[in-house]
Amino acid sequence: MLRLGTVRTGFILGVSTILAAIIYFFAANWGGMERISRTVLAGALVVVLYGASYGFSRIQAMRSHHLFLSAVLLLGGCVAFGASVALLGQIYNSHADSYGLFLIWTIAALLLSLITHYRPLYVLAYILSHITIWMYFYPTDLSIQYSEGKMLFIWSLFALLNHALLLLTEKKRLQSAPIRLLSFLVGQLSLIWMSNSLVFNDYGILMNIVSIAAIAASIYYYMRIQLDKIYLTLSALLASAFAVLKFIELLVEFASVAFFFYGLLFVAALLAGNILFFRRVNKLDIPHEADDHSQAASTPSAQETQPLLPPSKNVHRQRGHLTAVIVSTAITSLAAIIGSASIFGLVLMLTDNSDPWYTLYTIGLLLIVPMLVYSRAEATVRYTLLTVGFVTGTIAIAFIGSFLTDGSFLILSAAGLALLKRPIPRYSLYAMLNLHTYITLYQLFDPQDWSMAGLILILLAINLIVYMWMQRDAEPSMSWLPPIQAASFFFTLFYLLCLTFFDDIFPHSYALFNIVNMAAVTLWLFWLIRKHREVEAVICAIFWFVFVSFKYYDLLWSLLHKSVTLGLLGIIMLALTYWYARRLNAKSAMQASIDTTSYWGTRSLLLIIAIALQLGFLSYQAISSEHLLRTGTPIKLAIAPIDPRSMLQGDYVTVSYTISTPAQFAQIERQDGNTRKVKVVLKPDANGVYQFNRLYKKEEALGPNEVIINGRWNGWGTVHYGIETYFVPEGTGAEVQQEARFAYVRVSSSGNAMLERLSDQ
Repeated sequence: MLRLGTVRTGFILGVSTILAAIIYFFAANWGGMERISRTVLAGALVVVLYGASYGFSRIQAMRSHHLFLSAVLLLGGCVAFGASVALLGQIYNSHADSYGLFLIWTIAALLLSLITHYRPLYVLAYILSHITIWMYFYPTDLSIQYSEGKMLFIWSLFALLNHALLLLTEKKRLQSAPIRLLSFLVGQLSLIWMSNSLVFNDYGILMNIVSIAAIAASIYYYMRIQLDKIYLTLSALLASAFAVLKFIELLVEFASVAFFFYGLLFVAALLAGNILFFRRVNKLDIPHEADDHSQAASTPSAQETQPLLPPSKNVHRQRGHLTAVIVSTAITSLAAIIGSASIFGLVLMLTDNSDPWYTLYTIGLLLIVPMLVYSRAEATVRYTLLTVGFVTGTIAIAFIGSFLTDGSFLILSAAGLALLKRPIPRYSLYAMLNLHTYITLYQLFDPQDWSMAGLILILLAINLIVYMWMQRDAEPSMSWLPPIQAASFFFTLFYLLCLTFFDDIFPHSYALFNIVNMAAVTLWLFWLIRKHREVEAVICAIFWFVFVSFKYYDLLWSLLHKSVTLGLLGIIMLALTYWYARRLNAKSAMQASIDTTSYWGTRSLLLIIAIALQLGFLSYQAISSEHLLRTGTPIKLAIAPIDPRSMLQGDYVTVSYTISTPAQFAQIERQDGNTRKVKVVLKPDANGVYQFNRLYKKEEALGPNEVIINGRWNGWGTVHYGIETYFVPEGTGAEVQQEARFAYVRVSSSGNAMLERLSDQ
């Protein structure tokens, strides 16, 4: 099974790298290809990925490997379709990251998920649908200010959608654990946000009642109707988050010495309530059902630890305990935020204009030292006071700027790491130890001689040495080892990733750090999977995807070069993984025991229809755009651009026109943020530049050279015409911004417009 995990990881990383290369290549907007060539290439890539998915599903040899690769390629084909839709928007200068792009992509992912029931496609459709809704109401290239009622409607839409999905998962109509978790959290957090009276002044009281009712209902449901310790503790976390939000609202309105004093009392009450709650939960014997939401294979270690328990119950009990620990730690953090804010408020108000930092530093010491020594204190109280002490003291020493104060907290962090036994506090203290090591080194060395990159190199070396030492001296009896081992591994990868964003600190260091990061993280991931080190493997995989994602915005290396490099790496990775899988083909017993599913079996016809619809949309979009470019009425407009970057489509110039804010709109009554579609009549001036003339009235006759263009009024004096985005080759946005003065646009007889080119004359 470990070898199988290695093969599947290789397939996932290889396909992901190739998909990243495709997105990077499209976003680079390379000038070496014409419009038609890029359009054909986009469609061909979609066909190749879907075709490869079908082809691998028909191979009988290495059946489980080929079926898994087929499923990954099916998902990859859907991602490539979205990238192709984005490419068409780039080629024909449609809206950057527009909701239409994500709507079409959502429909494609949803159709494929309904046909195949492939769970990653469900998750993709969920994410895309939420982006679609957000982009519809808050487009990236249009500033809209909504009334409180409209904003309440938008967030209610998110809340209702997610509660509906949660109901489907609870009724087992939709078998997806990730969507169950996401819909629960997003639905509840949407209601909590709507209870924010600082944003929803007119509806805050009503939504407070709704939010409290929703949290109470979830606690009752997961405690009395369908016992689930994980979701029960998440509900408790949401209740604590709601209470913290109310504290912040009151803080804004009633900040005073008395208020901060009551804030400390509130922290005490919050901690007491959570202590009683978790004591109650821990007494519950929750028989988790063996469904999609809680089903898991038992591990040998679990069976050896509690042999009298059935494997599934043992695993579920471990999961519930882990979740309770995580949530309890989160509640401690929330209480620490309120406690820290209250202490800061009290000290700042009582000291008036005096220097408060030594006072806060002293308070931090008084909270930390006793709690480190007195180990018999209630755990939640102990860790909360320690957190408040470290937060207060760390902020104070940042303002004091003394090596002695920095060193004292470095020593306290090390002492806490040695004295505390629970994993989560040890993770936190190891992070605190890294922070105070950096601060101490910064105070110890001259910043002119030691740059930030140099300090990060030192911290990288320290954490790598700690991690390697843990590998050499690891023993099962050393219970304190796993947190330090995982934490040192995390910070090793973190500092290595940070180094990839610095300019050359010595000749060719930028290229060296990027190559080392990519190679080290990839090889480390395969090694960890083979060694069955799940926690570190997950950390490594996260850093791998973060590196690939963040390199998109790294301006020191062109997207085209990144695309070629990632494409080659992806092909090599797939080839090596496939070769390794063939070597394992002799393990026929292992292959036969693996549950595999072919998504191209009886559903091939439906899949072909869904894919044909995707290709048909790409063809229709390209043909209609070409037709408009060839037959539309050419007009010339004055512009004033700016230069951002789209997530999928690359660099673009956002264009603002003189016709976007005509003076005549000042005479029209504002609609308090309500948008509406308008038709604007343009007429050329003496220089041939088209200017706003009037709003078009239905069936009125147009004068000579007059043109109708469709727009969307934002309700506050600005008209959006859908031609505000002009995509440019990577790195040329600044040049276009400086030189471009006019836009040449094609307008169809129906009023739809397409931006053709920018020019300085």
